[in-house]
Parts: sequence; C-alpha cells; structure tokens
Amino acid sequence: MSIRHTARERAAQFLFQMDFNPDQPAEALELFWGQQEEEKPSNKVISFAEQIVYGVLRNKDEIDRRIISCADNWELSRMGAVDRNVLRVAAYEMLYCNDIPPVVSINEAIDLVKDLSNPESGRFVNGVLDKLLRSITAEQKGKPATDPETEKRAP
Repeated sequence: MSIRHTARERAAQFLFQMDFNPDQPAEALELFWGQQEEEKPSNKVISFAEQIVYGVLRNKDEIDRRIISCADNWELSRMGAVDRNVLRVAAYEMLYCNDIPPVVSINEAIDLVKDLSNPESGRFVNGVLDKLLRSITAEQKGKPATDPETEKRAP
C-alpha cells in the first residue's frame, strides 16, 4: 500500500473516531497513533494523515456544506459514518490540495470506502465526488454548475 493511501485510510479512521468522541484533536491523535503499536506507521504516513485531519477539521463546515450540496436528498447525519468521513477526506483534497489531481482523490476515496465500508458505498461516494468535481470545475471557469441529466433533457 502506498504512503498516501495508508495516510488517507488512517485520516478517515481518525475522523470517524472524532465523530463519536470529539476530543481535542492533538490529544486524540497522540492516543490514536499510540494505539497502533503493531503496525506503527512511518513518519511520512503520520505527516500526511495529520495534514488531512487538521485540514478537514479546520474547513469542516465548508467541506460538509459542499458534500451536502452534492449529495441529493442526503443529510450528513443519514450517511454512514465511514462514508461521510471518506467523503470529507476526498473533498478536502479536491478543494484545498492543488498538488493532488481530483481524479486521484476520487479513485482513492472509492477504494477506501469499498475496503472500510461496503462495495455499494463506492457508487454513492463516486456520485457525490463526481458532482463536487463538476462544481469545482464550473467555479474555476466562472460558470454555474449544472447537472448533466438536466442538460440532456433540455430542449
């Protein structure tokens, strides 16, 4: 497994934990890493995972708002906790990490959610992140985001 894949997995696991135990992140991260004695991650994994964790936590309101706007008829509270946090990791990367191609973030999220949640979650995560990517791309071009299904039906 690559360093970044492992870091994304650990970040999603930690964010999942924070949903249920909203402790102070620094203290909780210390405990989180300390509990992984069998497979102590490398410093590179820890560094990238913590970049993601702190980035998600710092921008959580915006990330969650964007996820909700792209998840038709879904509230965050109705999403599976694993799915929700994998979405947060990918959305953070897509919105704030210019050095990571969005398609990489999407593919990683699909792989992660299939491993950590269930295979059907991959379709859901893919749909939400694809819509987020279209929204980001439209914003960068200065155009409103449109739904391709709506465009197909337009006369």
